[in-house]
Amino acid sequence: MNVLFNELFGKYTLPQEVKEKGIYPYYRPLESGQDPVVKMQGKDVLMFGSNSYLGLSDDPRLKEAAIEAIKKYGTSCSGSRFLNGTLDIHLELEEKLAKLVGKEEAVTYSTGFQVNLGTVSLGTRDGYIFLDSYDHASIIDGSRLSFSKVLKFGHNDMASLEDKLSRVETDSPKLIVVDGIYSMSGDIAPLPQILDLADKYNAAVMVDDAHGLGVIGNQGRGTSDHFGVTDRVDLIMGTFSKSFGSLGGFIAGNHVMLNYIKHNSRSLIFSASMPPANVAAVSKAIDIMLEEPQRISHLWDITNFAHEEFVRRGFDIGGTQSPIFPLYVRDVDKCLTAVKMALDDGVFITPVIPPAVPQDSVIIRFALMATHSKEQVEDGITRLENIFRRLEIIK
Repeated sequence: MNVLFNELFGKYTLPQEVKEKGIYPYYRPLESGQDPVVKMQGKDVLMFGSNSYLGLSDDPRLKEAAIEAIKKYGTSCSGSRFLNGTLDIHLELEEKLAKLVGKEEAVTYSTGFQVNLGTVSLGTRDGYIFLDSYDHASIIDGSRLSFSKVLKFGHNDMASLEDKLSRVETDSPKLIVVDGIYSMSGDIAPLPQILDLADKYNAAVMVDDAHGLGVIGNQGRGTSDHFGVTDRVDLIMGTFSKSFGSLGGFIAGNHVMLNYIKHNSRSLIFSASMPPANVAAVSKAIDIMLEEPQRISHLWDITNFAHEEFVRRGFDIGGTQSPIFPLYVRDVDKCLTAVKMALDDGVFITPVIPPAVPQDSVIIRFALMATHSKEQVEDGITRLENIFRRLEIIK
């Protein structure tokens, strides 16, 4: 390695420092699928760190669909959607997705990150992009690649958003980008109010519904459906690595927008397309979600139960409105120590520390799946309560 780069990268020693304390919480290998109970070093561990909200990532029906797709199409498309990498099942899935989220058309990408990178970056030089301060990193990175000016507003703060919108020329292209459900705080974007401001200031709205699809809305159709505003939202983005138990992502909108995106989005045109197995798994997951509404019903039963239990036991869970629970710790060492103690006690949870969040917003993220039982949720909360009291995070 070049000496200068070696010296530059060598100055980054935070992981080593945390490892020396014995509380390094990343790259922990699992030996099983993303089930409510996973295997780690041969030990059973309660999983509360997964985004598999519908519990489908290890479902036998998705596995079988993926296997059959590999048998027919192979393991890779060996090229981009733009050139040689479009299969008939890509088109079938996109039609299914457009219908699911109530839009005219959809196009799939190989990851959800690339959807935001390739869509948000399409802003013009005379345009403006308005971002919620809690927006996902992929949205922020997409905005950095755009020629548009970027303005951030306070999280779910409509006064802040209007203040930013009011400063911009009326005729300039404007795009507001928000998450449907925020992946760390668990709260929901106030879409009706956002859309009212968008109408007032002539702006378009894009919703990243990575954590909303499969969780809220009629039959899991997402945040826009939840509020009954699908026809007012311009672009709806989703991922397949959460509720749909696979990998990839999509953007949906009207024919005019999708025509432009499909021929100008660099992360779509210059990336290999979703492999056949992933496409087939997503398609099967959507079918299961629509055919088995009890999954979402149960997810919300245990979500409401967990909310009551966390509050009753003294946890600070902020303003979450979803199966995502931010357990506020507000101290990095205590957070990492609690994660290590939890794993030792058979509970997998994930830390969220700076720079992902400010120092005073350090949390442990606790997330539910439809395949969790009420007993497992109660067991996990009880174990965490004991740890939080030992560390004096809660009294």
